[in-house]
Amino acid sequence: MLVSPGGGPPPHRHDFEETFSVLDGELEVTFRGETRVLRAGETANIPANAPHAFRNPTGSAVHLLCTCSPAGQERFFALAGDRLASRDAPAPEVSAAERAARMARMPALSAEYRTEMLLGDR
Repeated sequence: MLVSPGGGPPPHRHDFEETFSVLDGELEVTFRGETRVLRAGETANIPANAPHAFRNPTGSAVHLLCTCSPAGQERFFALAGDRLASRDAPAPEVSAAERAARMARMPALSAEYRTEMLLGDR
């Protein structure tokens, strides 16, 4: 994943495990009521059904390896995000209108991919 400055999902949970490994940059991860910053080479493991969130608090994009077990969540990411031309391509600029349109699509996508958004918790 390439997480743009300020980017990341609101608090959510799902019925599969998720692991975040930061490849480059810094990622703020909130899990079990604690927020910590992961730097390149650090990893966070999120068990199934645990509320969590992550965001990029910096002014530069964060490269992140996200592993979901079991597999299948990559389809959600493909529908919710933007496919990049290459691993080194910059994050696309997203307007406020496009960001709002994406958020409007999230309830249906989230339900289809077994993810519950906890929007009142951010």
